[in-house]
Amino acid sequence: MFRARAIIIRKQHIALIKRTRDGQEYYVLPGGGMEPGETPEQTAIRESREELGLTIAIERLLAKIIFHGREQYYFLARATGGHFGTGAGPEMTGKYPPERGTYTPVWVPLRQVSQINLFPPPIAEILNNVAKQGWPEKTIEICIEE
Repeated sequence: MFRARAIIIRKQHIALIKRTRDGQEYYVLPGGGMEPGETPEQTAIRESREELGLTIAIERLLAKIIFHGREQYYFLARATGGHFGTGAGPEMTGKYPPERGTYTPVWVPLRQVSQINLFPPPIAEILNNVAKQGWPEKTIEICIEE
């Protein structure tokens, strides 16, 4: 099973999900696991709508990361509609048990990504480099088996 996530940038800010769980605070990009018959692109589009309330258009694949045996696709995308913070997915509407923690959509300045706990670490490193060097021209592929 693969996972797909969207990297949505607007006015030098990135759309993230702030997570608080087991006393830990961290951030993730909107996205999740595929449903039967979906492509990675369709998964990123659906998850962005469910988690953020945004309709997005995929621009290109930025990175493919194999992390603990799971393929994860990270797409550069742009918001084309919807209202940020109105996601109706179960994690966003309190339908998950309390031990799953909280999910809060936030905009974070891209230049501050290095100052937050963004998960997984490989995508945090890629985004930190973007703030300094700009977007890479080619898709980045990383395999981490820890």
